[in-house]
Amino acid sequence: MSDTETPEARTDPSPVVKHAAAVESTAVDAGEGMSRAVLLDDADGAPNFAMRRFTLAPGATVPGHTNEVEHEQYVLSGEYTVTFGREGDAERHRVSAGSTMLIPAGVVHSYHNDGDEEAAFICVVPHGDDTIRVLDE
Repeated sequence: MSDTETPEARTDPSPVVKHAAAVESTAVDAGEGMSRAVLLDDADGAPNFAMRRFTLAPGATVPGHTNEVEHEQYVLSGEYTVTFGREGDAERHRVSAGSTMLIPAGVVHSYHNDGDEEAAFICVVPHGDDTIRVLDE
């Protein structure tokens, strides 16, 4: 598939090459100032995982939430805080380009970009129900 082709459901195990700039980015409802571009998923013929690129605008906040599937993340640019757990029992980490994270299914986590620059990260998740549950804090 080329950079200009529209992805359709693929059933063949052919290689896929795309450029991230050619993939549309959409706002994430669960967070203020966060957007997501699906770089690869089952529509591209990826049988097991989806690869997504998230951006956090300066001042972006994503509230505490859980996901039904694990997340592996790699920070591409910028700097932000990721918090694991609820207030009172929270573990905060300042992450930047080159940081990696494993967020197991069901772990409460949130993001906050208190810097002046956009931050971006790659997130890889297995296919399956990735229901997001935003917590009432």
